[in-house]
Amino acid sequence: MDLAIILSAIGIATIAIIYFTNRRSADSSLAEWLRSMDKRIDNQTSQMLQAQQAIYSELSKSAKSIGEMSEIGKSMKDLQQFLASPKLRGGIGEQVLKQLLEESLPKNSFNLQYTFRSGNKVDAAIKTDSGIIPIDSKFTMENFKKMMSAETDSERMAHRKLFIADTKDRVDEISRKYILTDEGTVDFALMYVPSESVYYEIVNSEDSLMDYAYKRRVMPVSPSTFYAFLRSVLLSFEGQQIAAEIKNIQNNLRAIHTETSKFAELLSTLQTHVNNTYSMMSKVSSQFSTLSSKVDGVQGIGKNRETRINDLPLENTDS
Repeated sequence: MDLAIILSAIGIATIAIIYFTNRRSADSSLAEWLRSMDKRIDNQTSQMLQAQQAIYSELSKSAKSIGEMSEIGKSMKDLQQFLASPKLRGGIGEQVLKQLLEESLPKNSFNLQYTFRSGNKVDAAIKTDSGIIPIDSKFTMENFKKMMSAETDSERMAHRKLFIADTKDRVDEISRKYILTDEGTVDFALMYVPSESVYYEIVNSEDSLMDYAYKRRVMPVSPSTFYAFLRSVLLSFEGQQIAAEIKNIQNNLRAIHTETSKFAELLSTLQTHVNNTYSMMSKVSSQFSTLSSKVDGVQGIGKNRETRINDLPLENTDS
């Protein structure tokens, strides 16, 4: 009985020990898991804070950029109002034309504000072997702007007709005032259109504005097509320069050929003189050898006589 009680007590104690041991291990694992979760939550919170700060920074930059764009838009509006004057806009067009010419062609190959005998001045004139190419840059754009900003089709059509009329008037004026072959111009002139969009409208016009201009020997050009035209003119200038250099080389070769012929004649004369001199030297040398032999012979005779005289017996003066 006592043994059974003791064994029961031991069993209960063993179960209790196992229970408390397992519970302590579970509590330790739970604590470790809680610490890990707390660390991960801290990391995620830190990352979220960093992301929020980055978002706030980008929003601040965007707001600043929007403010700057607003200021730029306001400045552009002010600039458009400032350029509303055709005179100011024309002056800028002339300045751009001048810059294109200065960047593309030699300085002495063009003139700005070229004056004809009539007193008319063209904005620029390119000097070529074929003649002077006049360039006009005073293009009116008021009706084009009104056409583009019109709110109704009827307004757009009305301003389009005025734009076409302005363009034709400009073409007629250029053809009449600047194509003057008797003053050395070529048989055409350039109409510089300072806007690609306006040039595109002229090219694609249903009223055949390009044909109208070509029939009057006026060539419309935009900034891009004018630059291409200047490049072709520059190549022409370079070709002329190469041709001039080739001509100089040919002239130099002719001069060298002439001098070579003269030198050959002098060399031939000198060779003749040298040959004559050599021949004369040979004769002189031969004569000198003959003379030297004769002199040696004369000297030999003198020596023989002296030897014979010395060989004669001396007389006895005592007897």
